[in-house]
Amino acid sequence: MVGDRDGTGDSPEQEGAPDIVPVILSGGAGSRLWPVSRGSFPKQFWSLLTDFTLLQDTALRGQARGVAAPVVVCNAEHRFVIAEQLRGVGIHDARIILEPVGRNSAPAIAAAAFVVAEHNPDAVLWVMAADAAIQDVYKLHVALEHAVAAARAGYVVTFGMTATRPETGYGYIEQGEALAGMPEVYAVTQFVEKPDKDKAAAFLAQGGYLWNSGMFVVRAATFLAEMQRYEPDLYACVEEAVQKRKTDMDFERLDPDSFSRSPDISVDYAVAERTDRAAVVPGSFGWSDVGSWDALWELGHKDAQGNVIHGNVLLEDVARSYVRTDGLLTAVLGVDNLVVVATQDAVLVASKDRAQDVKTLVQNLKKNNMPEADTHRLTYRPWGHYEALTAGHRFQVKKIVVQPGQKLSLQKHYHRAEHWVVVEGTALVTRGVEQVIVRENESIYLPLGSLHRLENPGCMPVTLIEVQSGSYLGEDDIVRFDDIYSRTK
Repeated sequence: MVGDRDGTGDSPEQEGAPDIVPVILSGGAGSRLWPVSRGSFPKQFWSLLTDFTLLQDTALRGQARGVAAPVVVCNAEHRFVIAEQLRGVGIHDARIILEPVGRNSAPAIAAAAFVVAEHNPDAVLWVMAADAAIQDVYKLHVALEHAVAAARAGYVVTFGMTATRPETGYGYIEQGEALAGMPEVYAVTQFVEKPDKDKAAAFLAQGGYLWNSGMFVVRAATFLAEMQRYEPDLYACVEEAVQKRKTDMDFERLDPDSFSRSPDISVDYAVAERTDRAAVVPGSFGWSDVGSWDALWELGHKDAQGNVIHGNVLLEDVARSYVRTDGLLTAVLGVDNLVVVATQDAVLVASKDRAQDVKTLVQNLKKNNMPEADTHRLTYRPWGHYEALTAGHRFQVKKIVVQPGQKLSLQKHYHRAEHWVVVEGTALVTRGVEQVIVRENESIYLPLGSLHRLENPGCMPVTLIEVQSGSYLGEDDIVRFDDIYSRTK
């Protein structure tokens, strides 16, 4: 049982229920978890709390008894990573809907609702962010049972988390009267924006205010009716984008023109705060949006001094700190209440109390055109990944890993030549009109302007060292002639 992976016990029965379709939204960049989370590979694709990534944990929570295959709405650039991570936990039948541009949560959920409603408008959507954490999955599934019952009755249901501290990083829901005949379901008095510290403390003292989890449970037809009522322009644009969508391999691409015209608005503003059908199920199952490093400290296993560590870390006289490294030995001495995060190309040191402000650092990096704001030295591609090792005047060195059965595009470069040295596996290289097998400890030279392709015909990954030399070494110096992944850049 999936419930046993993250929590305790089996999931509650949902016999005779209509399809419950998990809808996973995977559009965020998670900039407050920089330097690990970046636009090219955001936090939902990282293993931050368990052996699974946040996306995988979210998908596995959705595999309760009676629940259909998930629908994932995501950035087109992340489609292969998402498909691979889902396959990695045994989910092979997900529907992955690609957004041509980011338009916030309301259009994303509407797109999923239209797609699901084509076959079953009575299906209950269970909408979740790809990057949240749940510590007690059994309690979540019990709460889900109550939410589904309310959704079948026509309500737009959200989960409200019991507040345990005066949190300023979350929105709040004021809990109203109990709904007749619906155990554990309450009316929503109001949604409240993220408060300042004094107001958050007042909410905690007063009681009756819940953290807004951002999870929704609603019939597809109900959601679309409310969207048409409150945001008719959005409804029309997304409906057209779904009708004109195209199939690309195992993915469904929304029509770019139609979807781009949709208003950029969250589901809270579009529907939740305006509908007269809003309901809330209170819960206490260890939810967190994993939105900052101090949140990971809260969720992590602490040593006797209150520290949470990950990776090759050495501490001396350190207390109440979060220290993470993805490779480099990170030694910390004589500090308290810090966040220290080291990646291959960046180091963050911050007061844990200022963890929410990391987003401001990322904004400043972008203003200064620093590539570290959005990209890692390790870059994932549908065929595998590459890692920048070193660079200098007119040269660059990379490590390239190509997974079994995969191949790069047929391409050429106008400004650089390349030397490839295979260090593991066997590669099939197209160079001009010839095809060459390059084995371990062998190399091949690709002159500037030559048409070439790298393939892995074997059953184990191919690893090679690439040395580029030329007047310009940017990734945009690629002219593709054929690509099995339908990329244009």
